[in-house]
Amino acid sequence: MMRVMVAICLIIASIVARGSEAAVSCNSVVANLYPCAVYVVQGGAIPSSCCMGIRRLNEQAKSASDRQGICRCVKSALGGVSYSSKNLKNAATLPAKCRVNLTFKIDPSINCNR
Repeated sequence: MMRVMVAICLIIASIVARGSEAAVSCNSVVANLYPCAVYVVQGGAIPSSCCMGIRRLNEQAKSASDRQGICRCVKSALGGVSYSSKNLKNAATLPAKCRVNLTFKIDPSINCNR
């Protein structure tokens, strides 16, 4: 469990360092999703700050470019972390549990260009 949290922190740090050229930066994506990390790893109750972050991202995703940029940041974070099927399920169910209709699934194999 600790290795997963360390890996998540390293991925977040690399994304923050890189940034993004999209209108919605990876820094913003990371900041909005950071409160969700404990739920993704451990399960339990979803922090309200996590759902607020997902709502903010959804509001920021006004254009196709914005949505694709957010999707790429999420996909990059998922691709660089070792996770269990339970972790992935927790992440994938966040939008529905927060009652937010994202235009993409939280899935490491998603095609963000659609």
